[in-house]
Amino acid sequence: MSALVELLSDEAIGLDVHAGDWQEAVTAAGRLLERTGVADAPYTQSMIDNVVENGPYIVIAPGFAFAHARPSDAVHRTGLSWVRLAEPVEFGHPSNDPVTLVVALAAKDDDAHTQAMAQLAKVIGDPSTKAALDAAASPAEVKAALAGDTGSAPEQTETQDAASSRNLILTVCGNGLGTSLFLKNTLEQVLDRWGWSPYLTVEATDTISARGKAKDADLILTSGEIARTLGDVGIPVKVIENFTSTTELDAAMRELYDV
Repeated sequence: MSALVELLSDEAIGLDVHAGDWQEAVTAAGRLLERTGVADAPYTQSMIDNVVENGPYIVIAPGFAFAHARPSDAVHRTGLSWVRLAEPVEFGHPSNDPVTLVVALAAKDDDAHTQAMAQLAKVIGDPSTKAALDAAASPAEVKAALAGDTGSAPEQTETQDAASSRNLILTVCGNGLGTSLFLKNTLEQVLDRWGWSPYLTVEATDTISARGKAKDADLILTSGEIARTLGDVGIPVKVIENFTSTTELDAAMRELYDV
């Protein structure tokens, strides 16, 4: 069974949930975490506060919001919740609204959920799997779709010369453990296909750490909201709209590395 499915219990899946706005949508996802004993109510409020403070950067792909907050004492164990909305809601994202799916993560520590996030990034980016998830009529069908093949093996291309770089790319979000991991995982798929993985390291981090690490990196990939928060850090900061799109990341890398 995949790490993704292991973190998502049947009781944490809500299908065709009604929500009047984004706050209600995130609250619905948080309540499922509460109901399954993953986290307490203060964590749900922290997920809402995260959007209020940092903007709708959690809407990382068309129709998909990944709600999360920093690890805290309100989290009892690492887990996920899954909310498919009955009607789409606006989060205020300029290109990925409206949202029909909210997945919430509560992480007990920064490492426990990394493998699951890699699998989820592939799932959301795969059209056939996404279609199966949209059509799922029960929690069992959701988990069956998630447990299936989440993507083919990367296609190798001719190895490029990346040895002249600093060999580090930062993917950045407000907390360093949620959306930045999605972006990291998608970028690593692109690097695998290019044959660049031996030459470049991708690190997911938060806004505060990114400012200090920028001097050692080639570039930063992030959302528009986080890019504005970072400001000028002395290296290129590239805004990515769809964190699960290998096509968009491929084009961005070709531009930034002049490939």
